Amino acid sequence: MASYEVRLTRSARKELGAVDSRADRARLVAAMERLASNPRPAGSVKLATSNSTYRIRVGNHRVIYEVLDRLLVVDVIRIGHRREVYR
Repeated sequence: MASYEVRLTRSARKELGAVDSRADRARLVAAMERLASNPRPAGSVKLATSNSTYRIRVGNHRVIYEVLDRLLVVDVIRIGHRREVYR
């Protein structure tokens, strides 16, 4: 299986930088790096808003991302605390 490129939108980078805990930020980065080898890991949830948008849970945070299979790209759209990420 080919490796995917993981890209973060400008807003996702900003949201990642706003995560308070350094440990939480490290877990989020590690989870996003794992998306390169498996963009649909166990526990990922397909969102109803789009055919290619998924969510993974990383502690109390969520990563919302889109998988573009033809381009072998994972675009991270949102990163945030579970109570705020869907707003």
